[in-house]
Amino acid sequence: MSAADLNIPTAPPIAGARPLHSGKVRDLYEIEEGEHAGQLLMVASDRISIFDFVLDSTIPDKGEILTRMSLWWFDQLADLVPHHVLSTDVPAAVAGRAVVCERLAMWPVECVARGYLTGSGLVDYTATGEVCGVALPAGLVDGSRLPEPVFTPATKAELGEHDENVSYAAVAATIGDTAAEELRDLTLAVYARAEALARERGIVLADTKLEFGARADGTTVLGDEVLTPDSSRFWPADAWRPGRTQPSYDKQIVRNWALSPESGWDRASGEAPPPLPAEVVERTRARYVEAYELLTGERF
Repeated sequence: MSAADLNIPTAPPIAGARPLHSGKVRDLYEIEEGEHAGQLLMVASDRISIFDFVLDSTIPDKGEILTRMSLWWFDQLADLVPHHVLSTDVPAAVAGRAVVCERLAMWPVECVARGYLTGSGLVDYTATGEVCGVALPAGLVDGSRLPEPVFTPATKAELGEHDENVSYAAVAATIGDTAAEELRDLTLAVYARAEALARERGIVLADTKLEFGARADGTTVLGDEVLTPDSSRFWPADAWRPGRTQPSYDKQIVRNWALSPESGWDRASGEAPPPLPAEVVERTRARYVEAYELLTGERF
C-alpha cells in the first residue's frame, strides 16, 4: 500500500530541512544547515492510525506527549544504552514535538520484549504453544504474566504491511550472532528497567517495541520513540485481570469506536474509517495524558 492509500499526508515544509519520509505518525527530515547539518529532524505529529489507516481526525497534543515521554524514558535508560537524541532545539513550527537526532544505520529488526501474553504473541501461543520459537507453559490466557520476559523479534515491514514475528535464530541468521545477542540483551534490560519503573507508578508494561541503530564506530544506540503508548502496551495495574482483554493506555478507544455500529464503518470496504466524534477524540487524548502524568510524575 502507498502513503496515499494509507491516508498519510505529505510532510509539511520546514525551513532548512529536507523531507525524507512520512510515516503514520512521524515525519523525518534531513537538516541542511547549522551545527546539526546532515543529521535528522524527527517530528511527531498528532496523527492517529488504526488498522493501517491514518485517520482524518487528529488527537490534540499527541505528538508532544509522545516526544516528552520518549525523552523522559531516554533519561531513565541512559546508563543502559545511549540514545539518538542530540538536541531539542528545533524550529518553532514543531517546538515540543520534535528532536534533532543522530543519523544511524538502523538494524532491520523490531526488538520486542514481552512480559505478558497478549496480541500477536497470544495468537502464536494459541496456535503453537510458542511465541517466536520460545516455548511457554501450558494454560496461559490473555493477559497472563510470563514466567520471565521473552525477546520476541519481528521483521520490519514495508509501509502498509504488518511486521511478522520471527525466531531469534532468524534474526541471528540475518544480522549475525554477535549483533543479535546484543540486541536481545539490550531489549530485555530496557524492558526490565521500564517494567519496574512503571509498576512503581501503578502501570503494567505488558510489552514494548524498540528500535536500535549503529554509529559509524559500531556503538549500538536506542533510536526512534521509546516506551510510549504507541510502541508499548500499558495497562492500569489495579485493573489487570488475566483471561480477558485488558483496559489500556492507548488508542483502543478509537479502535472500539471504529468497530462499533455507531461509526457505520465497514472494515472490509478497504476505505479509511470516518472522522472521530469529538467525545472519542477527547477521551483518547485524556488516556495519553494520564499515561504520561502517571509515568513521569509531571503535569502535562
